[in-house]
Amino acid sequence: MHIVMRKGLTSNADPTLSKVKEMVVRGAYDQTLVFYKQHLHPSTPSALHGIMPIFPSLIKATSLAPSLDFGLQLHCLVLKMGSHSHSIISNSLLSMYAKFSQVEAALLVFNTMTHRDTITWSSLVNCYAQNGYCKEASEMLKEMYTAGFLPKPQLIASIISICGRFGGLRLGRQIHALVTADRRIKEELELELESEQGSVFLSTALLDMYLRCGDCLMAFRVFDRIKLKNHVSWTAMVSGCCANGNYDMALHCFRAMLVEGIRPNRVTLLALLPACANLGGAKHAKQLHGYAFRHGFESDFHFSAALVHFYGECGEALRSAKLIFERMTHKDVVMWSTIIRSYSAGANYSEAIRLFREMQLEGIAPNSVTLLPIISACTNLSSHNHGRGVHGFAFKSGLSSQVVIGNSLINMYSKCGCLMASRQIFQEMPRRDSVSWSTLISAHGLHGQGEKALQLFREMQERGADVDAITFLGVLSACNHTGLVKEGQELFNDAMKDNKISLTMEHYACYIDLLGRSGKLQDACDMINTMPMKPSTRIWSSFVSACKVHGRLQFAEIMVYAESSNWMGVEEVRKVMRDRGLRKNYGFSQIELENKS
Repeated sequence: MHIVMRKGLTSNADPTLSKVKEMVVRGAYDQTLVFYKQHLHPSTPSALHGIMPIFPSLIKATSLAPSLDFGLQLHCLVLKMGSHSHSIISNSLLSMYAKFSQVEAALLVFNTMTHRDTITWSSLVNCYAQNGYCKEASEMLKEMYTAGFLPKPQLIASIISICGRFGGLRLGRQIHALVTADRRIKEELELELESEQGSVFLSTALLDMYLRCGDCLMAFRVFDRIKLKNHVSWTAMVSGCCANGNYDMALHCFRAMLVEGIRPNRVTLLALLPACANLGGAKHAKQLHGYAFRHGFESDFHFSAALVHFYGECGEALRSAKLIFERMTHKDVVMWSTIIRSYSAGANYSEAIRLFREMQLEGIAPNSVTLLPIISACTNLSSHNHGRGVHGFAFKSGLSSQVVIGNSLINMYSKCGCLMASRQIFQEMPRRDSVSWSTLISAHGLHGQGEKALQLFREMQERGADVDAITFLGVLSACNHTGLVKEGQELFNDAMKDNKISLTMEHYACYIDLLGRSGKLQDACDMINTMPMKPSTRIWSSFVSACKVHGRLQFAEIMVYAESSNWMGVEEVRKVMRDRGLRKNYGFSQIELENKS
């Protein structure tokens, strides 16, 4: 007895062949391939024809095992026996290549097929979509529709989702218009709605696309027309409102969701946290936390991790973050890194370092994300001893070779008074970026080595590294603090001519301070009058202080009255003069060396 299959494929009612299909249904893909090699691999052409009916199942197993080499061997057997003309086998091969991201191979199978059905077209469209070929997927969808094949709502939804991810609002609108205008697609949606599969999937894709592309009005219209709203559509609405900055609307949607009797899931609560952060800080987050606790979400690892991160960012709620962290039964490197970063950002540097040690005692290996806030804590404590310990760990774990870690260590050692160590780390870095150069240039400026900072700046330019605004501010500050007036003027004039660096208020303030310190008051005055933005209080304070130091306070007053015509600025300057007494206070620094401050 034979069971007839599509396009001429037949299958003997052989229990061995049935076993293969049953194994694939169970998800035992690796075992299926082993079973085929041991018991079914054909030794003769006639034997090959006997097992051809199970090839679709075998090809599916290779896709999910996954084993591309095995799939290629099956494809060769199919070609050898001429069975590629069977659409069911060709469709299976096409889907297999799509899962392996072999787009060209999938297209080749498609082009050589003598008979194509809806599954064939859908498989190739999905192949393009899954591998990020947005334009090709949309073009193939158009060809499919033109050829008379009606795309399923799920396929349309996947293309719309791609439009949302890549900002293809125009294409998304065209597809939306097609869905609305084509009676056959509408009927298909109605059938799915009756079977409770729901056209919600397609509607939610449209909703998400419009929200991602910033067309909130159209998104609200789509949402209002969804007959059966589930937690996915509500979550998409909440998430989209947050992404577009409509935090009040996000909270309103969440409350409306509860009123409608739809229970939020973990994804919904995670999507709402940004709204809580922007509407009253910890207040709304604690309410959300209370809801999560009452409904059993607090035990969810991902939600708890998000709460720890959120409370840590709030600052005043750091105690809540610590309580959640301590109650968690499972703490991974992400959770440890989050709580450590929270304490470091909250200026509780000693506790951050203590947690870093405890983390290692618990057997959790820190990564680069963990090390960055710890290095920052050592920097802010000016703790050379702790810094060396962290550096040693980074070196042994191989993390010190990462550019971001190297940059942080350069900064840390320079702030702890060890410029030589900063230079050594810079020289040993396998790769450097503009931040590496900027950090070392600023370090030399901090230690009063302006000429060395200038030398590094010129070397950076010669090597073709990108000079950004931060780098330029670092070298300009070095010139300012070491009295390299001529060099500073040349740098600033070159920057104004090149227009490659966007000069900010900080750059002008630093340059005017450099001119004022050196007694070039007229040059400083000219710069204040010609700078493209309104001078800040800091600039006025710096200029008046320079005039006082050089015995030309009257010049400052005349300049303020005659040049700025800013009477509020006059009062600000006089207030600064009264408050500061135009005296330069002594600065103090403290670093830790050999357990002594």
